[in-house]
Amino acid sequence: FSKFRREVEDIVVPSPLAAPNKLPPTVGAGDDWRNHFTPTERDSNTTFRGGERAGYDHVNTYFDGVFAQTYKQTRNALDGWTNSTKFSLWLATGALSARQIVHQLRRHEAVYGSNESTYWIYFELLWREYFQWYAHRHTHSIGALKGISPHSPKTSFYPQRFAKWCHGTTPYPIVNACMRQLNAEGYMSNRGRQLVASCLVHELSVDWRYGAAYMAVKLVDYDVASNWGNWQYLAGVGADPRGHRRFNLQKQTQIYDPDGRFIERWNGADCDPQLDSNDMVDWPQFS
Repeated sequence: FSKFRREVEDIVVPSPLAAPNKLPPTVGAGDDWRNHFTPTERDSNTTFRGGERAGYDHVNTYFDGVFAQTYKQTRNALDGWTNSTKFSLWLATGALSARQIVHQLRRHEAVYGSNESTYWIYFELLWREYFQWYAHRHTHSIGALKGISPHSPKTSFYPQRFAKWCHGTTPYPIVNACMRQLNAEGYMSNRGRQLVASCLVHELSVDWRYGAAYMAVKLVDYDVASNWGNWQYLAGVGADPRGHRRFNLQKQTQIYDPDGRFIERWNGADCDPQLDSNDMVDWPQFS
């Protein structure tokens, strides 16, 4: 990534194209398409609203305030709507483009000034762009166990451990809280994603691909390149030349949830302290 960043971060990003004045006529399907979809009840108070208009509203609100000026200090918070940008929700669906967001970022800097936080927003967009090209280049290995590494990680598949990870009942309260948040809201902070990935691979010794696949099902901002590229990165089979990224979960808890409010909110301490269930001859028992 560092080489990629040095090559592209000073390139001037062109302004977004203007919206067309006229759209081509719609396909002559009439109202037949309605017969193929069942109407669903929609909660008008839902946190996430899809579509370009909602995306623009969110970006404008974020950059019209002071949130961008403190992004670097707040981005690792495990909860809180304005602590991170939440742009991924609309980037993932194509409702907004990275170019549009950079354009609004530059307008914000012209009014409020640039600082380390505004640069870090751009830096995170570069990471996203990097993973898009990474996935394009490594199409056939993006879902491979060993990724782009010459060696496969020493992990396997343990159904009971994986189930505990998915349901948020591992021996690690911070991981449980993050997973329960994901299951309830379809969203998890970037720091939370790093912690749960590190736990699955390095504490539970489970094949990283199962975690990536679970995120693909649950995340409302699921993006193929970012999801699988980041999982490879954490598992040590991707773009990180230093090898795997293993987090000390106790230390991370002390840093990012020192008062235990996040764990308490998601009932993360309600867990089974025993990772595996074994019988008298040490064979695993599955319920």
